[in-house]
Amino acid sequence: MLLLAIPLTVVVTLVVVLILANFVSGEKKVEHNIDRLYSSDDPQFIRSMSLLLGPPVTSGNRYAVLLNGDEIFPSMLDGIQSAKETITFETFIYWSGEIGAQFAAALSEKARSGVAVHILLDWMGCKKMDHRYLDELRQAGADVVQYHKPHWTGLGRMNNRTHRKLLIIDGRVGFTGGVGIAEEWTGHAQDEKHWRDTHFRVEGPVVGHMQAVFMDNWIKATGNVLHGPKYFPEIPPLAEGDASHGVAHMFSSSPTHGADDMELMYLMAITAATHSIHLASAYFVPDGLAINALVEAARRGVRVRIVTPGKRIDTHTVREASRACWGDLLAAGIEIHEYQPTMFHCKLLVVDDYLVSAGSTNFDSRSFKLNDEANLNIYDREFARQQSAIFDADIEKSHLVTYEEWLNRPRLEKLIEKVVPLLDWQL
Repeated sequence: MLLLAIPLTVVVTLVVVLILANFVSGEKKVEHNIDRLYSSDDPQFIRSMSLLLGPPVTSGNRYAVLLNGDEIFPSMLDGIQSAKETITFETFIYWSGEIGAQFAAALSEKARSGVAVHILLDWMGCKKMDHRYLDELRQAGADVVQYHKPHWTGLGRMNNRTHRKLLIIDGRVGFTGGVGIAEEWTGHAQDEKHWRDTHFRVEGPVVGHMQAVFMDNWIKATGNVLHGPKYFPEIPPLAEGDASHGVAHMFSSSPTHGADDMELMYLMAITAATHSIHLASAYFVPDGLAINALVEAARRGVRVRIVTPGKRIDTHTVREASRACWGDLLAAGIEIHEYQPTMFHCKLLVVDDYLVSAGSTNFDSRSFKLNDEANLNIYDREFARQQSAIFDADIEKSHLVTYEEWLNRPRLEKLIEKVVPLLDWQL
């Protein structure tokens, strides 16, 4: 019996160690509120954001906003078809369906024509992907890797997923935002089967930042370094007279390094806000630091508006966890709007009609602590005002939740909310 007890103890210990390895990043966390030392219009704001969070900002960039699948997918497929030398593509969700088949065909065609195609797919996010797409891509010559596919050497990293959404063409044109490759993102958010989302097409020197973020995970997954002018060409700043000319930088976060960079960025931006904060979040489960920062902003006169999914959401557990923490926010006068027509999958922050932050990051602990994420920060007032107008249009299709309504929610919902927050660090 004693001999049997020893192996059992070893197995239990190993399981506990693996669980902790998957749920804890091992890095020091941001634990204290960020002091408000400057406003968003102070040059120190962009200086601090640039130096603390990643590559220095670069000017001379152009951006185009793409709303929903009818605009997003044609632009991405056109980009793929235009490639002459390289395509790098990283995504979390890639599922079977017509749009998935279109992307597989377009990428395969380019690989057969001699373009170097590198595809990094999260293993968990692509479990619904038809393996025929993988075969098609590999037979065409594309380099396809599944990120953190189960293997005994990586059991401690199973819960660390790449949630990044990047497509870079010839190192010169980049795409990022919230969209996954699946039928749910097609259309124009016309009904509950077609989701609301936003993506961005980018040109200019900041595309080099986007490429570097892709390379971060490519090196982790393959050990291979892709470099040289085919991947990192010299890109001069766009002419000053071009529309949407602006300043930007792309940065990333990961449990293996810079786990708290995303939350730090949000906290710094919220703390610097003077007039307005527009936050669109598909999965809005703020921790104590984020709640405090938003409440303090509201108390100093900042108008804070948040759009998040209503009852039409793909993960109801997240919605319950989200609603459980709205009390202090609503009491402080923060507006929370639940989008009604369909699943709302946008991930966007606009501060003072100046900073626009967009990418893969959700406003929750999983994005802030466990996932590999990437966000593009744009400092451009004209572009920011455009995003605020789109935000206003989403609010028109949303339900404003009042503090009184939240207090009087059903008892069963309150009971569920007491349990769900115990899991919010995984949501």
